[in-house]
Amino acid sequence: MSTPVSDASQRGQRGVLPWLAAPALVFFVGFAVLPLVGVFALSFTTWDGIGAIRPSGLDSWREVLSDPALPHAVWVTFLVMVVSWAVQTPISILLGTFLANQQRYRAVLAVVYFVPLLLSSAAIAIAYKALLDPNFGLGAGLGIDFLTQDWLGRPTLAFSLVVFVVSWQFIPFHTLIYQGGVRQIPQSLYEAAQIDGAGRVRQFFSITLPQLKYTIITSSTLMVVGSLTFFDLIFVLTEGGPGDATRVLALDMYKRGFEANEMGPASAIAVILVLVGLGLALLLRRLGGRDASQSQFEGA
Repeated sequence: MSTPVSDASQRGQRGVLPWLAAPALVFFVGFAVLPLVGVFALSFTTWDGIGAIRPSGLDSWREVLSDPALPHAVWVTFLVMVVSWAVQTPISILLGTFLANQQRYRAVLAVVYFVPLLLSSAAIAIAYKALLDPNFGLGAGLGIDFLTQDWLGRPTLAFSLVVFVVSWQFIPFHTLIYQGGVRQIPQSLYEAAQIDGAGRVRQFFSITLPQLKYTIITSSTLMVVGSLTFFDLIFVLTEGGPGDATRVLALDMYKRGFEANEMGPASAIAVILVLVGLGLALLLRRLGGRDASQSQFEGA
C-alpha cells in the first residue's frame, strides 16, 4: 500500500521528466525536423544556390523521376547496402563474440579493432587511393601483381573496393555492439548447454545467435540506413566512377546540387533518401517481432 509521501514523490518525478526531455526535443526539432521541412519545401522550387528562390511546383520532382540515371543510382545504392551488410554482419558477430570473453589480451585487440572508426572517411579514402595506385602504390613498391590492378578504372573492381573500405571502417563499430550483446547473455545458458554435451559451434548457433536477435536488428538498421548516406568516402575514392559504377543517391544529390546548381532536384533526392531510410528502418523493426527494443533476456 502506497503512502501519501510516496505518491507525492512519484507525481513530482512525473512532473520533472518532461522538463528534462525538453532540451533534447528542442535540439531535435531545430536540427532535424525544421531542416527536413525546409528541404521538402525546397524540392518544389527552382534555385541555383545563389539567386532568388522561385516556386516551380512539381518540376523538380518530374525532372528527377524522369531522369534515366535515377534507377541506376538507386540500384547502386541498394547494391552497396546489401553487399556491405552481407560482409559486415557475419564478421562483426564473430569478432564481437570473440572479444566478449574476459581474457586480458582481447581487451587490447578490441582497442586495435576500433582504430579504423576513429579515422576520417576522407582520410581513409585518400590512403587507400594512394596505396592501390597501380603505378606508385603498395603493389608497385613491393612487386605484388594482385595489388597493381586498375582498382579505380574497372567498374567491378571499383565497386568491390568501395564495399571493402566501407566494411573495413565500420566493422569495428558493429563489433562493439555485438560484443555488448554477447556479454548480456546469461552464462547459465552456456553452462546448461555444456552439461548437455553441446560444443562451442552448437552453443554459438543454438544460444548466441538466437539471443542476439534484437542486437542484429539494431545493428542492421544502423548499417542499412547509414549506407544511404555514404558520400565522402565514395566522392574522394571514386567520384562515382568509373562511369556511374559507384554513383549512389547521396553522391547524385551532391552533383546535382553543388556541381549543376540544381537545388530543387537535389532536395527531391534528399527527400527520397529520407523516405527510403524511414521505410527500411520500419521494415527491419517489424521483422524483429513485437518490439525490437525488448530485452534479449526474454525467453532465457
